[in-house]
Amino acid sequence: MELRRHPFIHKLLSLGLPAADYVVAGSGPLLAHGLRDEVTDLDVVARGDAWKIATSMADPVRAPSGHGFMVLLFDGGIEIFDRWLPGGAGVDALIDSAEVIQGIPFCPLVEVLEWKIRSNREKDQPDIRAIAQYLRRQTRR
Repeated sequence: MELRRHPFIHKLLSLGLPAADYVVAGSGPLLAHGLRDEVTDLDVVARGDAWKIATSMADPVRAPSGHGFMVLLFDGGIEIFDRWLPGGAGVDALIDSAEVIQGIPFCPLVEVLEWKIRSNREKDQPDIRAIAQYLRRQTRR
């Protein structure tokens, strides 16, 4: 799949965020690996210049997790956070460990799996199974 053709990816790239200062988190990495055909939005974790650009476009609001702030763009289609979920890697570690796919930084699936297991939400169960199966296949290679 050509990621740049996906509407949310296209919108994200239109922001001109420096790739060294953000990472696509949430379910976006499942899209990048072909484990999902669609996502309802893109969650992005940003620092430095990427966060400055985001906050120049809209005022930050408290993140739903209560952990940090977020900027909603494109009617909520792009959610840019200044930190990610509590109990996980810090912003710098998350961004610096990004897996670049088609020029776009994504959180590694191992990280995504950890968050989804920790969150243990019903809606995450299919993703947990898909990621675990994908990672097992990769390990066998």
